[in-house]
Amino acid sequence: MEYSHRYPAYPTQQVATVLDSHVDIHRQAYNYTLYEYENVDADDIGSAYKHHSRLPDWKDEFPVFSEVNSKALQRTVTRFYQNLTGLSEQKQNGRKVGKLTWKSPREFQSITYSQSGFELKNTSGRRATLWLSKIGNIPIRYHREIPDEADIKEVTIKKETTGDWFVSFGLETDDANLPEKPDVNSLNTSNSVGLDLGILNYIHTTDGTTVDWLHLEDEYDRLRHEQRKLSRKEQGSNNYEEQREKVAKVKRHIRRKVLDYQHKITTWLVREYDAVFVEDLDVKGMLEQSHNARNKQDAAWRQFITLLEYKADLYGCRVVQVEAAGTTKECAKCDVETPKPIWVREHSCPSCGFECDRDANAAMNILQRGFAELGLGWPEDTPVETALPTDTHSVSAKRVIETGSPTLNEAAPAAE
Repeated sequence: MEYSHRYPAYPTQQVATVLDSHVDIHRQAYNYTLYEYENVDADDIGSAYKHHSRLPDWKDEFPVFSEVNSKALQRTVTRFYQNLTGLSEQKQNGRKVGKLTWKSPREFQSITYSQSGFELKNTSGRRATLWLSKIGNIPIRYHREIPDEADIKEVTIKKETTGDWFVSFGLETDDANLPEKPDVNSLNTSNSVGLDLGILNYIHTTDGTTVDWLHLEDEYDRLRHEQRKLSRKEQGSNNYEEQREKVAKVKRHIRRKVLDYQHKITTWLVREYDAVFVEDLDVKGMLEQSHNARNKQDAAWRQFITLLEYKADLYGCRVVQVEAAGTTKECAKCDVETPKPIWVREHSCPSCGFECDRDANAAMNILQRGFAELGLGWPEDTPVETALPTDTHSVSAKRVIETGSPTLNEAAPAAE
């Protein structure tokens, strides 16, 4: 299994100057890779491996490329071909895409060391030192330890738009060291849960728990205030750059708050249940709709599902995505579809008379589809028989932030 840990980095001013220089050299290497890809005979290039063989000639012609680590330089060339592959896959999926373009300094702000040229040392408490070849030592805030069973495969150092530096360690763990996921045949409604990613609530579960939305009104008020101040600055001036960083820091604060919120919810889910079933949402299509797009973007549902899947492997939980279409309309008890506008918050089936909260009905449909996806029948101890609008209890976003878990009686799990 591959995953990553991210840490704040605090290079000295001298080291930060060297880092800026190395990042710019790698940016030039990326752009030169693009130039050669478009202008050199395809027999000599066409893949990252073939292009790596051209790097000694680069260094002879442009000595500046000798100033950076050779493995990191190879990784930058590989990065171009990874971007090229990603573009090709999007095109195959029917999306309208352009072509790769040269990177400006603002668009290229990271370096990746792969296989060698780095060392993590002096790990003591919350402090550690990262050594990078041809750059030097960089102090980092080591707020969580890298597991003993994980191997560091690569290290990426990045400068954010705020001017802050961060280090990401690409980790790999042997699947044999991961906890085993529960046997499919042992799953039932007592150790499994269906999640409806809702509108009034962030999530609604089949066991009656709802978690409120994270309220970001104050943060967005501050962002609008800082953006108005930025619009009054002369573009390109020092005052403009200082204000731009302030805007970037507010945006980063919002992203971090959402991510922290999701970490705590997903950690609770994978620890609490053996199986979690969730909708396979078309997030891009939802954001393209004209109404409520910003709230849907704040929800970051695709990021939420990605976190669920990666943590499921770490904690031995099954996460299954199911077809999202019709989960709200379909009756969880008799399968009859009943169209209902968005403002109708109760499900009342005209066929069988089953009534419950709209989101509770959707969550039960997701749970049922999840069992079908795993080849299991609908279990006898179905919550449909007892589900009523009063069956839910709500957990506020504030409680999730303060305790680290939407469960009321458990100790707070640490955010991953």
